Amino acid sequence: MPLLPKDPPPGPSREDFWLSPVRGPWLTTILGSVLLVAVVIVGATGFLSHAAYNPDLGANAVVPRDHDLQLLIFDWPTRPVWLFALNQSLHTIVGIIAVPLLLAKLWSVIPKLFAWPPVASPAKALERLSLLGLVGGAIFQFGTGIFNAQLYYPWHFNFVVAHYYGAWVFLTALALHVAIKLPTMRRAIRERGALQPLIDGIAATEAEPYEAGGLAPPVPEPATISRRGVFALVGAASAGLFVVTAGQSIGGPLRSVALLAPRGRGTTFPVNKTARLARVTPAMVGAAWRLELTSGGDGGTAPLMLSRAALLAMDQHSHDLPIACVEGWTTTQRWTGVRLKDLAARAGAGKDMLLHVESLQPHGAFRQTTLSTDQWHDDQALLALQVNGADLPLDHGYPARIIVPALPGVHCTKWVGKLAFGAAA
Repeated sequence: MPLLPKDPPPGPSREDFWLSPVRGPWLTTILGSVLLVAVVIVGATGFLSHAAYNPDLGANAVVPRDHDLQLLIFDWPTRPVWLFALNQSLHTIVGIIAVPLLLAKLWSVIPKLFAWPPVASPAKALERLSLLGLVGGAIFQFGTGIFNAQLYYPWHFNFVVAHYYGAWVFLTALALHVAIKLPTMRRAIRERGALQPLIDGIAATEAEPYEAGGLAPPVPEPATISRRGVFALVGAASAGLFVVTAGQSIGGPLRSVALLAPRGRGTTFPVNKTARLARVTPAMVGAAWRLELTSGGDGGTAPLMLSRAALLAMDQHSHDLPIACVEGWTTTQRWTGVRLKDLAARAGAGKDMLLHVESLQPHGAFRQTTLSTDQWHDDQALLALQVNGADLPLDHGYPARIIVPALPGVHCTKWVGKLAFGAAA
């Protein structure tokens, strides 16, 4: 006796429940193809963001090194200076504006989610299991990414670690899905063309040929929207999300309407972590503050203790450099300070050493950062003491902070207490 009845129960498991004539292999193929481009951009920029942390150096790793796949890891460059800003802007903006595409793609295949019987064969069971990684991975990646951009964390896990592993699961499932569906996609475009269904208005919108177990309905209703209209709705939704998001990265007039950018709206100089949140007090950065400068580790030179006045007495250099956050916002300010390579010379550091930076903040993520040789050698890499011609505000890192071209904002360490040139930790 079969465990499930042969005939599906009333409701969405019956093919005649889905009546829209626009749903079919062609619509799913085109929506999926456009979404695929967006996902490739988001995925590539996500892995590049991981590489930008230089996770193989010092304490930079967010994902535990013994669990990091160590793919696409390379020495992150300092040129062009806007490299990381562009990378994160694309990652965040494209990820957000792709949401309407994702929802439309899920709508186009929703009959498949209610197919009857749920598991018709071992092969179908494997296919549905793969959809768990695909659909579940998409919802998890896009959902947690948007929550992160909104600074809302309703979970109790490390977002960066979960997002990293989730990306591998989702993209692997996506690659398998595309490989399986590629013949169907090619047939849909070959039979109906790539553009003709987008030209047809409502009067010319007809259902695709019905196939048992397919997406096209057996008895379609008259069209109330054309396929062109579907793409117009999706495009309008994506354009709207762009308007209320992109200003945090692009700036200009769009910044004032960046309603979905909690740190990028209403200010051109956001603060990600305040001194109060980092537990850095005015007493810690007062007249008694000294920068500890060392070279060579435990067996190296005796540490130099430099006051802020001593640092200001050194050659000062000014550069317009951006800071970009993984949440998507970008700001460009004019920074003034001492070149890191001048401090290296002062400490007697070797040219092949790494630079280990420690913040005064007593605890928390990224209170320690390691810069590669190329990064601290850059002529525009600074221990910044001023911004826009004035002393650094406390929330922006007074008395000194790191500014390096194309460096992730989280590694532009604030409230610097120690610079140690040495070997890899």
